[in-house]
Amino acid sequence: MKDNHFYLMDQLITMLQIPSPSGYTDQIVHYVCDELDRLEISYNVTRRGAIRATLSGERSIQDKAVCVHLDTLGAMVSRLKTNGRLAIRPIGTWSSRFAEGARVTVFTDQGQCRGTILPLKASGHVFGNKIDTQPVSWDQVEVRVDEQCHDVSGLSAIGFEPGNFVAVDSCPEICDTGFLNARHLDNKAGAAILLSAARKIQESGRTLPVDCHLLFTINEEIGVGATEVLYNDITEMVVIDSAMTATGQNSSEHATSLVMMDQSGPFDYHLNKKLTELCIQNNIVYKKDLFEFYRSDSASAIEAGSDIRTALVGFGVDASHGYERTHIDTLTQTQALILAYMESDPTFRRDEKDLGPINGFPSQPTRDTINIET
Repeated sequence: MKDNHFYLMDQLITMLQIPSPSGYTDQIVHYVCDELDRLEISYNVTRRGAIRATLSGERSIQDKAVCVHLDTLGAMVSRLKTNGRLAIRPIGTWSSRFAEGARVTVFTDQGQCRGTILPLKASGHVFGNKIDTQPVSWDQVEVRVDEQCHDVSGLSAIGFEPGNFVAVDSCPEICDTGFLNARHLDNKAGAAILLSAARKIQESGRTLPVDCHLLFTINEEIGVGATEVLYNDITEMVVIDSAMTATGQNSSEHATSLVMMDQSGPFDYHLNKKLTELCIQNNIVYKKDLFEFYRSDSASAIEAGSDIRTALVGFGVDASHGYERTHIDTLTQTQALILAYMESDPTFRRDEKDLGPINGFPSQPTRDTINIET
């Protein structure tokens, strides 16, 4: 157990150090493929870099999938400024409030440069109380680059131009209490959980009931999600992603979360019921929750017309899309649920057919009788 715990945390810390804002994910794709090679798990890569790996089962029919995304939030240079700094726009949805003070790497065609995202009024010694009244928006921040450049021509000479990708440092810190603080836990933690679960299956020598595909997507933060690696052989998919812990939410940093609904609508009733039963049978600590301002890899799959059952399993994260925090408890509980799901039978045998008769189609509970007053 300790070895598996170490592997999970080692993978997480390693991937947190690899910049992968949406649109600049090649390096993390190469890393995950190298790790799949080491684990002797077969895979293929799409033209743009999404990964579809396979753990073979007893049957290659009615396949399952577990999906995570490798891309993170970031920014892009929008304009070179006359003061020798860079105007930026966000990649993904996050607040400039969390960007202020972040150390970053700016990627140019000539190499990479370091810098810091700062508010336009950064020094209280210069601007006084105005630093506390500056609005929060991406128009109010800029990148101070650590280069000898003081105007537009100086920036251009070094290679800066609109379209340069900006990757934000993750700054991970592991505490003795089991907490892990970092940017981009969404969804590097999910990727570490999936790799760790796959490693455990490989080392156990167990054969799964059906083929299980490990899907690593590269554009979830900008709404594309799992559409690139879903084919008709997959009948059900569980997504691993962050579950927000906050006032008014039920998720916890010490449990796995079964997400019943997000802004795109409810997840599959029967698949969620199955996951609940797996938690109970395997003594997995779990919570159920709903997220109003949230979408995941499954949303794009359903919107694209994929006729599959989907569910979302979340690891508890505080301050999502900011400087995030999680705990080893929620990572291990989520991994335990993913392992139990991989080793379980398909939810419904009938689902192996794209179309079929009503025989075998499930039912949801209803009232046996309805009393109508006359």
